[in-house]
Amino acid sequence: MDLDLVLQRCRTGDELAWEALVREFQSRVYGIAYHYLGDAEEARDLAQEVFVKIYRNMAGSPDAGTFLPWLIRISRNACVDHLRRKRARPPTQDIPSSEMRDLRSRQLNPEEQWSADSRKSLLRRALQGLSQLNREIIVMKEIQGFSMEEISSLLSVPIGTVKSRSYRARLELAHKLAANKG
Repeated sequence: MDLDLVLQRCRTGDELAWEALVREFQSRVYGIAYHYLGDAEEARDLAQEVFVKIYRNMAGSPDAGTFLPWLIRISRNACVDHLRRKRARPPTQDIPSSEMRDLRSRQLNPEEQWSADSRKSLLRRALQGLSQLNREIIVMKEIQGFSMEEISSLLSVPIGTVKSRSYRARLELAHKLAANKG
């Protein structure tokens, strides 16, 4: 995909170009939202909000060379803002059990699904126990696949800090996983 061309066409209102842009980056935006929020439905909603923001600000969007960091920054900021609003206004009531229908697993092997869910939950709890910067570095480097330079740019910290924090964050995560597993 020629990102420069797609961005140009999006700025002129080309719906097919917009659809191509969303398809290209939707999983990345959803992944960021999911790792911040830990809830698939909330992550889907927030990812949709991010794309609405991008669509509204398409005229001012950067060129292809800096589009991805711009997109990641918008996604990250939307997640942080969402979490702040959520802490400020906790839900007033739980969902009634009568509305909780059809909760059966779609997996063929329930034991394997439980095991995978347990590992994900263990990792999520361990990630939540990390400091904000360490968690962001782990998510960006190990899960999102960003380079050290990209992380340094996105978080506005020196590359040496990113490298040392990455090493320390992985050690801290390993210790938390070992402690929670036992």
